[in-house]
Parts: sequence; structure tokens; C-alpha cells
Amino acid sequence: MLHDIPYGETTSYLQLAERMNNVGAIRAVGSANGKNKILVLLPCHRIIGSDGSLTGYAGGLWRKKWLLEHEAKLSGKGQFSLNFEEINQ
Repeated sequence: MLHDIPYGETTSYLQLAERMNNVGAIRAVGSANGKNKILVLLPCHRIIGSDGSLTGYAGGLWRKKWLLEHEAKLSGKGQFSLNFEEINQ
């Protein structure tokens, strides 16, 4: 399902679980996403919290933020905005 998230767009763990018709699988979706070893091929950086916040990313939250902002600019989707807390680089 990660492969189906369009470039420059995001979705949440909850939305992925809903697409699977199994809202109860939200934790399993998050766990599977966290074990993704091919970050570039399967864009797990496009998964954010239901409230728009950044969530864990094996490559570092600062990198996730950069990737999302970069994709938003290149895709022409306009200004990309998330609920960012202080991200230590």
C-alpha cells in the first residue's frame, strides 16, 4: 500500500488501516512501516500521524521533513504543512 501513495502526498497509519478495511490493524500497519528496509523504493516517509504530526522514521525525522517538503515543492502541490515539533538535526 505504501507504493500506492502518490508522490507529494501523505496518508496516516489510520487511513492505511481503513483502506485495508481493518481499523484495528493500525498498530500492525505502523509496525510494518517501521520495519521497511527499502525506504527509497517504498516511500514510508509519506506516512504521518492522524493529527498531521511527524512520526518515527528510520532515516531521522529531519530527513523525513526534508523529503516531504521537497516532494511538495516538486509536485506542485503547493506549500506543505505539518504539525512539526522541534526536530533535532
